[in-house]
Amino acid sequence: MTPAAFARLVRLPAALTAPGDTLAGAAASGRSLGPHTVLLPLCSTLIYWAGMALNDYADRALDAVERPERPIPAGDVTPAEALTVAIVLTACGVGIAALAGGRQALAVALPLAASVWAYDLVFKSTSLGPVAMAGTRLLDVLLGAASVPAALPAALTVFTHTLGTTTLSRDEVHGSTSPVVGTLAVAATACAAVAAAAGPARRPANGWLPRVVGAYFAIAYLGAVAPAQLRARNTRAAADVRRAVGASVIGTIGLQAALIARSGSVKTGLAVATLLPLGRRLTRRVSAT
Repeated sequence: MTPAAFARLVRLPAALTAPGDTLAGAAASGRSLGPHTVLLPLCSTLIYWAGMALNDYADRALDAVERPERPIPAGDVTPAEALTVAIVLTACGVGIAALAGGRQALAVALPLAASVWAYDLVFKSTSLGPVAMAGTRLLDVLLGAASVPAALPAALTVFTHTLGTTTLSRDEVHGSTSPVVGTLAVAATACAAVAAAAGPARRPANGWLPRVVGAYFAIAYLGAVAPAQLRARNTRAAADVRRAVGASVIGTIGLQAALIARSGSVKTGLAVATLLPLGRRLTRRVSAT
């Protein structure tokens, strides 16, 4: 397997959306920067990559018809290689979680890994698929949290965004037959933006800066994601739906930056936000969906 084939298999640009989940959970629950907040985003990224590889393994027969450009039907990766990558990356991710956060992190990492495998192998093609996918993101946010109740509002915000994105993604190949799906995606994005901008702040005593920066990133997220979703809603064409899904996937970074800054960790939010232009550049070379 070449590095280029691996990058396509794991959707390299989309993996940039993984570290911000655990950092959002850490910021919302007051966990300070340290070994936990460095290694847990790595755990999140490895499990995300594992899910992408497993996705292509599970969908290899369907992709041969609908997405022949993907690595397995294109002949760049064998099914055995994709499955091996998924197993190894999952094991590495869970191992790093145990090393970084002990039993507390392992108690979330194991259900997270299980939910990723369950989504790809069981739920993806069912009506529960979008909820199952959104549930993996919720757990990913909680992976970085020192306190689950404190991080739950941030986790539910990411859940809402992911639910809308995943629902829309089911129409990537054939287009949408109804404007309802696009409307739901736009509504989910709007709700997530409002929650990120006006939701509970962990450190209100920090003054106006976290609120202003958080609101700025939330508006930027809305501006980056909603127009493409509105176009997909109006045209319902497969190409527009794919563009909207790509914008929504990479736009997750802006939402995470808003949640982190709103929680009081402005510098961390700014650092996460720098991944957004990088992700957009990478999507010109490697598909995020």
